[in-house]
Amino acid sequence: MADTDRKDRAEYEVPLGIVHSALLEPFRTRLFVDDETVVDAEITYDSAHRGIERIMEGMPVQKGLIITERICGICSHIHLWNGTRMVEQGLGIEVPQRAHHIRVIGNELERIHSHLLFLGHAFEILGHETFSMRCFMLREPVQNILFFLSGNRVHYTISVIGGIRPRADIDKEKRRTLLGMLNSLEEGCKNFANRALKDSLIVSRIKEIGYLSKDDAVKYGALGPNLRASGVCEDVRTRVSEYSNFDFDIIVYDGGAVLDRVACRVFEVLESIKIIRQALETLPDEEPMNVDFEIGEMGFSTSYNEAARGEIYDSCALDESGRIKNYINRTPSMSSISAMEVSCIGDHLTDASLIIASCDPCLTCTNRITVVDENKGREYVLGPDEIRSMTRRRRI
Repeated sequence: MADTDRKDRAEYEVPLGIVHSALLEPFRTRLFVDDETVVDAEITYDSAHRGIERIMEGMPVQKGLIITERICGICSHIHLWNGTRMVEQGLGIEVPQRAHHIRVIGNELERIHSHLLFLGHAFEILGHETFSMRCFMLREPVQNILFFLSGNRVHYTISVIGGIRPRADIDKEKRRTLLGMLNSLEEGCKNFANRALKDSLIVSRIKEIGYLSKDDAVKYGALGPNLRASGVCEDVRTRVSEYSNFDFDIIVYDGGAVLDRVACRVFEVLESIKIIRQALETLPDEEPMNVDFEIGEMGFSTSYNEAARGEIYDSCALDESGRIKNYINRTPSMSSISAMEVSCIGDHLTDASLIIASCDPCLTCTNRITVVDENKGREYVLGPDEIRSMTRRRRI
């Protein structure tokens, strides 16, 4: 995305990655600088393409959906839920409201642990080891809650077609325990938010760097907290029927700097706790699973949802035997990473890695691509050698 004129006028090029101590993910950054000020940036990703969408083709849909959970270990629940939701909508399968509540609980717990993981790494890049460790200490109780809910700390496998797995159901005793764990977590998160966002060293370091205007955030496709931190009130949860019964605020800041992206995530953690508490307190008394359906041929069905990093999209069709045809999974990181190329411009070279990291990039979610040949109007899959060559020399 880098501008050719700006690149040519730059005094130096400073490359970072694919493997670099300042980068949390395997992408390559080219920073073009004048007098240590970034005048342009170019970020190349897809060095670790895994071909998950292609692997899923021809699989029975129940088996394929389990693979979606392996796309990412941080946001595994939303991948499985959104894929399951897509099939349920395509086949007209009715899902009990109790299952909807428990799926929402899983999604919000995942959002909390994802945001805390981001904050921990962000403070680590800042060099503030104390706050970094406190983030990971806060995240541990979230993982314990997820383990108590589902039996797993990473791949929770809560959603199945028609409802949820029996082990993820919540009886009265389990609900009482979860509410107690949630109260303790909320107290810790509030104390941390109050201390972190009032710390003069942290605020002074991130309050005026990485500016992404509202117009540029929309133009370059920033999503999730990165979009909302630039003043755009957009959250897919407001359009997802499963969230219609819950009251929560959309956290929006208009500063567009790294501080705003950090603050947005900090307060989204508290809103997620609010949603989880509502879901637990209003959990319907009914069976959490509908087994009265058949898997068969399905035309292309789509589903949108809000992952921790922003809008997620799934689409596929099924053949007459219920096998997957042309699965597509789009995640928010690719758009948000591209927006950071603009956000870097005008800032000091030493701030660039922090600015890029402030979009919370997740390359395990991102590394699946389709290339369209504009001249021939056809799609094709890149081989490993082509991907490596493009990663090293130019953008895809």
